[in-house]
Amino acid sequence: MTVLPADGLSLAADFPHPSHDQWQHLVEGVLRKSGRDAAGPAAEEALSTTVEDGLITRPLYTSRDSAPDAGYPGFAPFTRGGRAEGNATGGWDVRQRHAQTDPGRLNEALLADLENGTTSLWLAVGGVAGVPVPDLARALDGVYLDLAPIVLDAGDELDAAATELLRLHAERGVDASAVRGSLGADPLGRAARTGADPDPEPAVRWASRCAREHPALRALTVDALPYHEAGGSAAQELGASLATGVALLRELTRAGLSVEEACAQLEFRYAATADQFLTIAKLRAARRLWARVAEVCGAAGSGAQRQHAVTSPVMMTRRDPWVNMLRTTLACLGAGVGGADSVTVLPFDHALGLPDAFARRIARNTSTILLEESHLARVIDPAGGSWYVERLTAELADNAWAFFQDIERAGGQAAALRSGMIGERLAATWAARGRNLARRKEPVTGVSEFPQLAERPVERGAAPVEPSGTAGGGLPRVRRDEAFEALRARSDAHLAATGRRPKVFLAALGPAAAHTARATFASNLFQAGGIEPVHDPVTVDVSTAADAFRASGATVACLCSGDALYAERAEEVAAALRSAGARQVFLAGRPAEYSGVDTYVFVGCDVVAVLSSVLDRMGVA
Repeated sequence: MTVLPADGLSLAADFPHPSHDQWQHLVEGVLRKSGRDAAGPAAEEALSTTVEDGLITRPLYTSRDSAPDAGYPGFAPFTRGGRAEGNATGGWDVRQRHAQTDPGRLNEALLADLENGTTSLWLAVGGVAGVPVPDLARALDGVYLDLAPIVLDAGDELDAAATELLRLHAERGVDASAVRGSLGADPLGRAARTGADPDPEPAVRWASRCAREHPALRALTVDALPYHEAGGSAAQELGASLATGVALLRELTRAGLSVEEACAQLEFRYAATADQFLTIAKLRAARRLWARVAEVCGAAGSGAQRQHAVTSPVMMTRRDPWVNMLRTTLACLGAGVGGADSVTVLPFDHALGLPDAFARRIARNTSTILLEESHLARVIDPAGGSWYVERLTAELADNAWAFFQDIERAGGQAAALRSGMIGERLAATWAARGRNLARRKEPVTGVSEFPQLAERPVERGAAPVEPSGTAGGGLPRVRRDEAFEALRARSDAHLAATGRRPKVFLAALGPAAAHTARATFASNLFQAGGIEPVHDPVTVDVSTAADAFRASGATVACLCSGDALYAERAEEVAAALRSAGARQVFLAGRPAEYSGVDTYVFVGCDVVAVLSSVLDRMGVA
C-alpha cells in the first residue's frame, strides 16, 4: 500500500495548467522548423491524418471532443459492453476455425485445440472446403459437445449438417436446452459470396426450431466478412451487417417469432484488423447501432448484439508470413478490448494453405497470452472514457448508419446486392485504398516495406476454397499484398527460369552521409518488386560508374545521393551508365530535369506502376 507523506504530495499541482491555445502555439513552432507555415487550428489540422471513411484522426483529443453518452457496460446502448461483467469472469470465448476435408486429421486438430485452450469450434462442413456431413461424427469423436460449443459453416448443406449435429448431441446425451453454439445459417452472406439469390426459408425454419427446442443455440449468423474481404471500409462493413440483420428480423417475425426471439437467434461476425483502435471502435459502434435497431423495432430489452470477431484475412501476407503473428496479436487485442464475445485468431500461414500444428498452436496461444499473461479481460471496457476512442466510435457509427440507410433506400440488403450497388461501393473504397497501397502510404511490412528476397518460402498444402468472386457473380476477395505479390511472382518465375533475379545497380554518389538514406530507400523499393539491388562498390563517380555497372550484371541503374551532388554529377554519371548499356536510369529523389534520367522514385510515387514498368523493360514476363 502506498502511504502519502503527512504534508501531502502535490505531484503536478505546482506546474501551470497549459491551455489548448498554448499547445497549438508550440505546434506552430515545430511546423515552422520543418518548413510548414500554419497557425492556430490549421497547425493542428496539419498533424491530422485522414483514414478510411473520411474519418480524421487528430493529434490531440480533449474533453471538448464530445460524443454521445456511452452508458454503462451491460446496459443499452451497450457501447461499453454487452454484459455488466464484461469478459472479466472468464475471458472471451476462444473460437478456432477448421476447414479440413479429412475427418481423421480434423479430429486430431480439434482435440489438440480443445486440450490447449480453445473453448469453441468453428467448422466448415460440406462443400469443397469442409468435412463431409456423413463424416461429422468421426470428426467430433472424443469432443465433449456439452462443453465445447460448435459453430457450423455449412453453406448450401445447412439442413443436412444441422440435422447431423443435433443428432450427435442427442446421441451423446446432451439435453436439448443445453445445446450451445450456432448453426451458422447465413443466406445473405452466402449470396454476397456466390452471387446466388438468397433463400431465407431454411434459415427461418431452423431459427423457429431453435427458439422452440434449443433456447441456448443460435441458428443465424450475420457475417460481415464478405464485405470486409471485398475491400469494404469499417463503416461499410457495419452498415451491411445492420442491413442484413434487419432483413433477417423481417423474415423471422414474418414467420411468427417475436422481435426479441428473432434477435436472440442472431450472432454478428466482424473482422478485426491490426489497426487496434479502429477495431475497438468498430465493435463498440456495432453494439450501439444494433441497440438502436432493436429499440426502433420495439425490442429495447432484447439484450446486446452477440459478437464474433475474426482476425482479418485481408491483412494476411504470403511473403514474410511470420509478421502475421504480430498482425493477429494486435487484431486480437483490439477485439478483446472492443468487447467481442468470441474471438478467432487465424493462423499466420492462413494465406498459404492448410495451417500446420505449429501455426494453430500460435493462433490459440495468442488469446491465451492476452488473457492469462496480459490480463486483458480483467478491466471492463478499458478503452471507455478515452476521448479519442469515444469520438472515433461515434463518428464511425454515424458513417455506418448512413451506409445502412443507403442500402435500405436501395430496397434492402438482398436488392442492393442484386443491383450491384454494394459491390460498386466496396470496389470504389478498395480502389482508393489500392492507390495508397501502391504508393506505400499504407505500408505492408515484409511486402512493400523491408522485403527479404532471400527469405525461404513457407510452404503449405493447398486449402480447398469455396467458389466466390466476380467470376461467379459474388463479391471478390482482396488482399493488401496482391499487387506486390504479382510483382514478386514475376521475379520468382524469372529466377526459376534463369537462375538469377532481375537486378538494379545502385550508383551511389559521394560519401556515405550523402547517399545512404536514398540508397536504402531505393534498395527497399526495388526489392518490393523482386528486383535485387547491387550496391557494389559503395560509391562511384563518372570514371568508375560504367565498369561497376557492367560488373553488376544489372540491366538498369538508379542514382542515389543528395540534391547538391545530383546537380554536380547526375547527368554525367547517367551518361556513363547509358554508355555501359543501362536500359533505364532511375534517380532516387523528387523529379527534376536531369539529362539521361528516365524515371524518378520518391516517397509517395506509384511504386507498383514503377516496378511493373521496369520489369517490363527488363523483359521479365
